[in-house]
Amino acid sequence: MCRYFLCDIKQTSNQTKGEVNETLNFTIQASQFGLSESPDLEFEYSDTDKWAAELSGMCIILSLHRCPGSAFILEYDFSDKNWTELDAAQHRAHAMRLLDGLEVIARERRLKVARAILYMAQGAFAECSSEVEVQYWMRYNIFLLLDVGTFSALVELLSMEIDNSAACSSAVRKPAISLADSTDLRVLLNIMYLMVETIQQDEPADKPEWKIIKETFRAELGSPLFNNEPISVTLFGMVTKFCSGHAPHFPMKKVLLLLWKSILFTLGGFEQLQSIKVHKREELGLPPLPENSIRVIRSMRAASPPASASDLIEQQQKRARREHKALIKQDNLDAFNEKDPYKADDSREDEDDNDDNDNTIEPETFPIERDEVMPPPIPHPPSERVSFPKGLPWAPKVREKDIENFLESSRSKFIGYTLGSDTDTVVGLPRPIHESIRTLKQHKYISIAEIQVTKEEEFQKTPLSGGEEELEMCATELLYQGILPSLPQYMIALLKILLAAAPTSKAKTDSINILADVLPEEMPTTVLQSMKLGVDVNRHKEIIVKAISAILLLLLKHFKLNHVYQFEYMAQHLVFANCIPLILKFFNQNIMSYITAKNSISVLDFPHCVVHELPELTAESLEAGDNNQFCWRNLFSCINLLRILNKLTKWKHSRTMMLVVFKSAPILKRALKVKQAMMQLYVLKLLKVQTKYLGRQWRKSNMKTMSAIYQKVRHRLNDDWAYGNDLDARPWDFQAEECALRANIERFNSRRYDKSHSNPDFLPVDNCLQSVLGQRVDLPEDFQMNYDLWLEREVFSKPISWEELLQ
Repeated sequence: MCRYFLCDIKQTSNQTKGEVNETLNFTIQASQFGLSESPDLEFEYSDTDKWAAELSGMCIILSLHRCPGSAFILEYDFSDKNWTELDAAQHRAHAMRLLDGLEVIARERRLKVARAILYMAQGAFAECSSEVEVQYWMRYNIFLLLDVGTFSALVELLSMEIDNSAACSSAVRKPAISLADSTDLRVLLNIMYLMVETIQQDEPADKPEWKIIKETFRAELGSPLFNNEPISVTLFGMVTKFCSGHAPHFPMKKVLLLLWKSILFTLGGFEQLQSIKVHKREELGLPPLPENSIRVIRSMRAASPPASASDLIEQQQKRARREHKALIKQDNLDAFNEKDPYKADDSREDEDDNDDNDNTIEPETFPIERDEVMPPPIPHPPSERVSFPKGLPWAPKVREKDIENFLESSRSKFIGYTLGSDTDTVVGLPRPIHESIRTLKQHKYISIAEIQVTKEEEFQKTPLSGGEEELEMCATELLYQGILPSLPQYMIALLKILLAAAPTSKAKTDSINILADVLPEEMPTTVLQSMKLGVDVNRHKEIIVKAISAILLLLLKHFKLNHVYQFEYMAQHLVFANCIPLILKFFNQNIMSYITAKNSISVLDFPHCVVHELPELTAESLEAGDNNQFCWRNLFSCINLLRILNKLTKWKHSRTMMLVVFKSAPILKRALKVKQAMMQLYVLKLLKVQTKYLGRQWRKSNMKTMSAIYQKVRHRLNDDWAYGNDLDARPWDFQAEECALRANIERFNSRRYDKSHSNPDFLPVDNCLQSVLGQRVDLPEDFQMNYDLWLEREVFSKPISWEELLQ
């Protein structure tokens, strides 16, 4: 089965004709010749995984396997009847009684009541016979607990545990921290997580009063009602306290999961982001979006990865046997140039096409060796795909700056002078230039960020006549105001934990311990227990990576929509904290093994483990794992990290050069082996922005990658990404660019949020004598004691010329 793709791109700039013909007039013929190829991954990207999978992520495998279902029942006298047999009034009465029990002084009594509430939030599973029944009672009980005000009481108890200096000092002195050190915290965080995760699930059959409770809870969670700050800010404080070493017993996985779900619930997911973007563009009078990006990405198909050396040799042997003279296969050419020892050296290109293990960032062994062979694909119902006409999936875009640059170069060439930012005057330019300008303006795209930057410049230029800014106090704005004072520390803390959880990280003595809430008090004594602990530890790290990647991506996207300088402030601190090399280090592994990892035991997932008889686990069953084609959370994490990397480097020349300096091209190219369309799209975007800096030899050797970029990534009409003679291909000064951006960000934050340090020249002046004399002035205490002496010295003993004073 053969597939031919012919792409002939015309060169309009001053590049030499020979280089154009070598580089961009190319014919690609990708043939399989019966070679085995991994199937497409049937992965549906969304805000979260399925509800049951998200619930089980909070649990610990060892503790679930150690306790049979009946042992979960936390003795509390509900009634002579079972919980499921009581009526609504009795349910409410018992919930109120439990709420009162949370306010008692005795710590043990409070913990017992909290465990009873946890049992309620878990759906009173001991009285249920199926997973559906457990989920129904979970939803019913959680809405009941929210209605009686349980969440506020839990936040107060959580604040008490955070400020518990005795527990913190005890944990600091311990040589090894285990699950027993965070029992109370884990109970509280489990209840809060179950409440947030359950209530954000959309159910069409919900009662009207439940919908009201849900919206009220969403507003309360995002507003500073709890300790005068949103709950997310409290959780961020826990993260920094943990990373500073003052509270090493904090269960970080649970904190991060609750933080992620709180941000997701209060700010909204990717569908809500799309609707907010459409609404904001309408408010600003901007044209609608050319397409729905979520639907376009879901309609894409994955591309075949570049061929490996073994595939190349097999194909060459078959071609020799058949004596078939055909076009040179471009995928063969890619692989041949990668392995050819006699390839001509190039001062800039040879660094990117070495063997997979020959990189600047040293690859490290993955903790568990996994089978490289992909399991057979699981049949899935056909997903709804958008039907597009033949052609490119994305409408091209042009910035105002691109039109200005094109006109400036055209005027300089044909007329000999320029008109600055004037994009309307075309006098003296040839007719083809007129048509080009018309085409560029037809595809001109004005972003919300450009409007926000323009408005901010006007506020800075005219602070008095510019008027007051109308600030919408939405959940995103409240969260930004809450984390603004300590945002750099929050970003550093999240990246520290991400580094500790990355599979490519080596264990160091000075690194933080993220396994405090997974290691048991007694270490395993048998091989089976050790295997289960190993699975649990790897699963624990994967969940942490998933939560942090989702938190960072959600915050970046929401801040960018709210105000671009909020996004830039967070992005810049991520860059300063070495987020770019950290993500590249994460991908410098066998990414296919990471995505197909089987660090889960499905029979021990909640609620399956509490309503079914648990089978006997053996070393063979643990090693075999489940039958899933891939691990959802790991693929989700990889896509999120790629999207974060795109966010940080987009339109930033100095950061794009960091990708080149860190030799990211071979690392990203290996990620193309994962046959999932969305992941490949973001990898190709990152490769596209740096192709012009990688040199002609790299482009010639990777024409299949270049073809995939042309087919799948949005085109900018004036972007010479494939030619290498763009105006931006200049020496870069990282410090100058970042300092200029930082100055703009500081001016924005100072103008909008720092009212105490406002310029005194711009403050209003009171010219009324009566109001000035009527103001109360607080005098210091020593002045009041010596007031008589002051009067004598400064008033009575000094002559005053009243005539001169009155004149």
